Amino acid sequence: MVFLRRTALLRYLLLSATLALLLFISSFWLPQGGFRDCGSAWQPCLNFYHLTPEPPLVPGEWAGPNGASPLIQECPGQSFQAWRLLLHLKSSLAGADDILLEPYLQSWDQLLNFMESLGTMVSLFSQKVKEKVDLIRELSLRHSIEAHGKRPLQTPASFGLKNGAYRSVRSMIEAELKAGVVNFSRRTDSGCRTLLRLHRSLLWLKLMLEGLAEGPDADGRFKTPGELCRDAYKVALAPHHPWVLRQAAEFVFLALPDRQYFLQLVCVKSQWEATPVLQVIIHALTLVHTQTQQILAEHNMLELP
Repeated sequence: MVFLRRTALLRYLLLSATLALLLFISSFWLPQGGFRDCGSAWQPCLNFYHLTPEPPLVPGEWAGPNGASPLIQECPGQSFQAWRLLLHLKSSLAGADDILLEPYLQSWDQLLNFMESLGTMVSLFSQKVKEKVDLIRELSLRHSIEAHGKRPLQTPASFGLKNGAYRSVRSMIEAELKAGVVNFSRRTDSGCRTLLRLHRSLLWLKLMLEGLAEGPDADGRFKTPGELCRDAYKVALAPHHPWVLRQAAEFVFLALPDRQYFLQLVCVKSQWEATPVLQVIIHALTLVHTQTQQILAEHNMLELP
């Protein structure tokens, strides 16, 4: 009788130990409070298992007009990445009254990827933009060489933009005005004049994206990308272009891909998904464009020849 009692007790203890072990193991896999206390004595976790989703690639302060901050993913297999563009745009805002040139030009690198993804016809615009981006980088490098007396070891794309005269829009304007390289009556290859041309092109892209973010008209029809680009071009660039270039632009707009292709560039499948993503991008472009506009206006540089 005593033996049977001992056997039952041992079985009970073994069963209890087994259940306790199973509960302990399951604690590694069950979500507990979003893993906020992960690693505590009562909530162990395995390092390779994470239930918490990846954080949004768009900071909260870059939310769109409705306050929402959409998740902008890495888009595999393409050169243009919306989250990288947003990162550079944010980095370019230096305080409340300046624009840092290195991240500003890096923003243009992404925008160039966007433009070049639209086909060879768009190279009419993208090539001109690339020349202007390269010129500002070359001017910053040239100024650094003159200031230091020797060619630096750093790459031309970054050196000269880290500090010194071409660190920001304001510092570049002040340095070029002091050096007398900015002319208000005739064309010069100054950084200020070049920046103004990029500034106008930024407005063109911003207006075009605003059109893509809009819904259909009263008849339920969406404007084509070609129509949106043409409308934006008439406002931002056409007033500053000769007749020949304006006529050439018309052919470019006719050759643009359809709206669905544009949506794929920001890694969405529908207009409903695209609108909040585009609104965040537009908001970022607006902040940078407004700040640049203010600085150029302060120095009467909005109409440099």
